[in-house]
Amino acid sequence: MAVLCGLAVQVGLRYVSRVNAQSSSEKRDQAAAERVLPELKKALEAKGLRVGAPVFIRVFKEERQLELWVKKDGGTYELFRTYPVVAISGELGPKLAEGDNQAPEGFYHVPPAAMKPDSTFHLAFNLGYPNAYDRAHGRTGSFLMVHGAEVSIGCYAMTNEKIEEIYTLCDLALKNGQAFFRVHAFPFRMTDKRMADAAGNQWEDFWKNLKEGYDFFEREKTPPEVSVSGGRYVFQTAR
Repeated sequence: MAVLCGLAVQVGLRYVSRVNAQSSSEKRDQAAAERVLPELKKALEAKGLRVGAPVFIRVFKEERQLELWVKKDGGTYELFRTYPVVAISGELGPKLAEGDNQAPEGFYHVPPAAMKPDSTFHLAFNLGYPNAYDRAHGRTGSFLMVHGAEVSIGCYAMTNEKIEEIYTLCDLALKNGQAFFRVHAFPFRMTDKRMADAAGNQWEDFWKNLKEGYDFFEREKTPPEVSVSGGRYVFQTAR
């Protein structure tokens, strides 16, 4: 009986710990939303945008920038804000293997389950690396995120202040019915001039494939539906 009681206490303590952790994470993201929402609402309304509308993110390594786009009622997306990425580890080029300290490049999507209000790095969301393309090329890795705390080992790190804004708008878009939001991660802004400068790089062919997705959004101002065929990304109008 004493053994059973001891086990029950241990189980109970683990349960309380989980509940407390959940409560703490909920308080963290709720507190963040309370801090940032009043200003965000005003800034969005000034651009004819609204809290809870679908969102889309682009990240550029070389420029160390994260763009947050918000969908207008007309169906296209408008750039809301560009945030500084304060820490990115590794070099230009895709992530290849667990532990290489590279941040991913490619096309990712974030469902509600990938939101991490309990992150060690304040607030975070998981990019979903490796995606279908990464797996087709034998790439490995895990827990690649956009997060706060200003430190990176293969992630895109923001200040806590800025991740609160980004996380809040993404979280509210998901809670308002967006099934997932897309994150497109690029080595640099893929202009024709910058691509010409990259000629001969070992990743030139990969980057040309990324540029197809980059150009699609630049042209349509709505992110494409992304699939993988023959080891390459394929883009079409999202349904």
